[in-house]
Amino acid sequence: MLPVLSNIPFFQGSGVTVTRGRRVGVILFQLGGPDSLEAIEPFLFNLFCDPDIIDFPFARLGRRPLAKLISSTRARKVQHHYSVIGGGSPIRRFTEQQARALQLKLNDLGVDARCFVAMRYWHPFTQEAISHLRWAECDEVVLLPLYPQYSRTTTGSSLNEWKRLFKDDRPVHTVEPFYRHGQYLDALVEKIDETLARFPHPDQAQIVFSAHSVPVAVIEGGDPYQRQIAETTELVMKRGGWCNRFRLCYQSKVGASKWLQPSLRNTVKELAAESVKEVCVVPVSFVSDHVETLAEIDHEARHQAESLGIKQFEMTPGLNDSPKFIGALAGMVLATIGTPELADERLLAADPIPTLYEGRT
Repeated sequence: MLPVLSNIPFFQGSGVTVTRGRRVGVILFQLGGPDSLEAIEPFLFNLFCDPDIIDFPFARLGRRPLAKLISSTRARKVQHHYSVIGGGSPIRRFTEQQARALQLKLNDLGVDARCFVAMRYWHPFTQEAISHLRWAECDEVVLLPLYPQYSRTTTGSSLNEWKRLFKDDRPVHTVEPFYRHGQYLDALVEKIDETLARFPHPDQAQIVFSAHSVPVAVIEGGDPYQRQIAETTELVMKRGGWCNRFRLCYQSKVGASKWLQPSLRNTVKELAAESVKEVCVVPVSFVSDHVETLAEIDHEARHQAESLGIKQFEMTPGLNDSPKFIGALAGMVLATIGTPELADERLLAADPIPTLYEGRT
């Protein structure tokens, strides 16, 4: 069973059976990203206006001016990151590909499903997804946060926004954090295996799991994110069966407050100081490629590693719409609406595994 997570908004267990002939609307939640250089500042403003991100005494009065200050300053700093990946974030494109692939998979499994994307801080916003949901005349709703590990700053924020905007009486069910889901772990293992194969000595490459950092204050407030990230790395290493050395670090810190450490940048320095020559970086908290992976890891950290004498630096690609990952998402949706029997041999034949990680067989 998944661990019980306190202070998480309206997670419902599986067992709710969707009636045949009823249409299921699946909402895929993601952070979102600016689609142009001009959109960077308003995107950041939306992010820093979020009460689940910026919270302090009298925040209701001071949040917008503070968000304006941070976003204008931060936009100048991160513009280069977006420039090196074409001027905008690809996260919408990858998330819409995931939505299309998931809808096709669910339809193939006998579920009348329609999948929609709800971005938290840029288009298509949650309200847009709700409008599409109503237009499609869906009878049931499944909320699918595309964050394997729970944090109030990601999953919590998206679900809170949904709760504020969705005023309807149709049934709503929520997919739980899936960092322990067997098929999700296998999708990660597949990407790591593919990347390790690029090294002349795959078993000698050091594996670095990199997760998006969050403020330490969030963790001290009871957020389970750090624990779930650490557990994910352990489960993936067991699932993969590798003997490689590995470590965990964090990236994308914003501001002067204390965030989770060690940083990716300091980790690369440590690896170089230890004379490590082969490094495989795994973005462990992300399910699609975007600025944090393509710019911060595959561009910035790669150049840093090369300048410090690391001979080979590789990053595992995002899960994006890989068949294993889409199969995992489909299985989660089916379990949430109480129809796991639909996940027959068409979904599981390639690699029959337990729903939750129970050790490599």
